[in-house]
Parts: sequence; structure tokens; C-alpha cells
Amino acid sequence: MSTIGGLKKMVASAVVRGVEEARARIFGHILNPTGQRSPHKILRKKMIGEKVSQWYPYDIKGDDPLVMARQEQERLSKLEMLKRRGKGPPKKGQGKRASKRSK
Repeated sequence: MSTIGGLKKMVASAVVRGVEEARARIFGHILNPTGQRSPHKILRKKMIGEKVSQWYPYDIKGDDPLVMARQEQERLSKLEMLKRRGKGPPKKGQGKRASKRSK
């Protein structure tokens, strides 16, 4: 009697496994009978990098060296104006932190 019950369980589990495999094949699922962690769920998602890059406008600075040169020139002229007013950056080793240490 016990062998018949064991045989029924074995046949039933084989049928269930076969049905699960067929279902996975039909619907395109990944069969994971052991239940181990798998990256499939993450890899199944759509990539978002292309959408994010489309959100931002095209940046001309990288292509045109004249735009970069003009920005650099504006930065230098602003720095020169600040230096004339005495508001420019301090010399190396004479900033706020250095003055705190020397006390």
C-alpha cells in the first residue's frame, strides 16, 4: 500500500512539474524550482537610460571650442575684477583654515 501512495505522489509531482514547464514555455516565464535569487526580474525591466538622456537638451559646449573659450574668458575677467576689489581667492596656504591653525 505504501508503494502505491509513493508512486502516486511521484507521478503527481512529475505531472505538476511538466505543467509548470509548459506554462513557463508558453508565457515566456523563467522556471525557478529551487527558489534561488535570480537577476531575471531586474533584467526583465526596460532600460531607462535612453529616456533620461532624451529629457535633457543637447549641450553645445562639448562640441564648440569657441563657446568654451568665451566662458573661460568671462571667468578670467570676473576673477580679475574680484582681485582688483580685494575679493579674489587667497594665495595658497593663507586661507581661512590656515589662519585658524596659526592662532
